[in-house]
Amino acid sequence: MAKTAIKIFFNFRSPYCYLLSQSLFEDLAKHDIDLQWYSLAGWDGRSPPERANVKVPLTRQDVARWCKRLNIPFNPPPITTDPTPAAMLSLFAEARGCLAPYVKRVMWSEWAEGKDIGQTQVLMDIAKEVGLEVSAAQVALEDGENTQRLEENWTHAQSIGVIGVPSFVIGEEIFWGNDRFDFVLEHLADLKP
Repeated sequence: MAKTAIKIFFNFRSPYCYLLSQSLFEDLAKHDIDLQWYSLAGWDGRSPPERANVKVPLTRQDVARWCKRLNIPFNPPPITTDPTPAAMLSLFAEARGCLAPYVKRVMWSEWAEGKDIGQTQVLMDIAKEVGLEVSAAQVALEDGENTQRLEENWTHAQSIGVIGVPSFVIGEEIFWGNDRFDFVLEHLADLKP
């Protein structure tokens, strides 16, 4: 029997992706799925800068409440943090079979420890910690094909109706937001024979 394909659209700068990141892969591992990773760069999948500036205070309150409920720390990174390098390196981590520990550690570094994951040294430290070869990871950060793939990921997201992150696509069903993840798991359970 074929595995259920699930597309995950994820932006490392989203605090809502952080809320989900610490249990995402473990929860999905309970299902027979074909995980398809769509990492997004920059502002892709997020509110544009002018709207984000207005949303930050409310978002910070909301995420702080969620973190309290989940019993995880919340220490936001610098507002100027660029998620693009982390997204590029996630493609490398995926190819090396280290996607889950990489995502979990990057998100923890950024949102629990307040680190700027746009800085190469922060990412190289994480790469080493999760078992990625640092010199190869550095090359991946400079690979134009990874940049192109991120652009294609956002184009694909928009073409199928994804409007934000985190989003999960299973067949024709789109689930948007960390607070819809229970529906994702229920849907996967319903698809089992």
